[in-house]
Amino acid sequence: MTDNSPILELKDVSVKYGNVEALHNINLKVFEGEIVSILGANGAGKSTTLMTISGLVKPHKGEILFDSKRIDGIPAHETVEKGVIQVPEGRRVFGTLTVMENLKLGAFTVKDDSATKKTVEWIFELFPILKQRKKQLAGTLSGGEQQMLAIGRALMSQPKILLLDEPSLGLAPLIIRTIFETIKEINRQGVTVVLVEQNARAALKLANRGYVLEVGKIILEDNADSLLQNPEVQNAYLGGKH
Repeated sequence: MTDNSPILELKDVSVKYGNVEALHNINLKVFEGEIVSILGANGAGKSTTLMTISGLVKPHKGEILFDSKRIDGIPAHETVEKGVIQVPEGRRVFGTLTVMENLKLGAFTVKDDSATKKTVEWIFELFPILKQRKKQLAGTLSGGEQQMLAIGRALMSQPKILLLDEPSLGLAPLIIRTIFETIKEINRQGVTVVLVEQNARAALKLANRGYVLEVGKIILEDNADSLLQNPEVQNAYLGGKH
């Protein structure tokens, strides 16, 4: 792959739920090593965009390329095997399984046991609290700990690109800061990140570039600093100028 070709590209992607068009001709690029933020109000199509990349929703038009190869026609589990991993909104950890069992489930596509062991060690470095709680049932963890576990479980698949859907949802500000710092660290260690996030200011401070979605269409695309300074973005998503 040449340096100037994106690791992930959506070309004119449209998605329909019945007769309703949820995404309309989306064009989006993510380059290796970036953090790209997707902003927008509730119902703008942010989660649908991630689920379409993951293969959980099929586009009725357009192409999705990963590593310059089309992935829009393949089943979701094959998308995972290629290294495209999603952390779903609402965490969705397996509450009746332990932290360790949840992590092991994330590694089902990885055949190399020593690599899996290394990844577990890395996750415990990123989230020391998970190491302390490794034998605890996931359902007994706090919301923040469950979010850490959901990210950890995704990392077990050794992603090339991590799709994060609303990681700060329902969490206390201090926990959000910790989660966002860890996302930055994961990115520093070589994982490309696509972040869907209601907390637009935090997302843009973390990201290199951002896209703004409105009713299924991309209305703005720019580097993160420019979007933070953009009056339209400030009024719509940042609660006016700070």
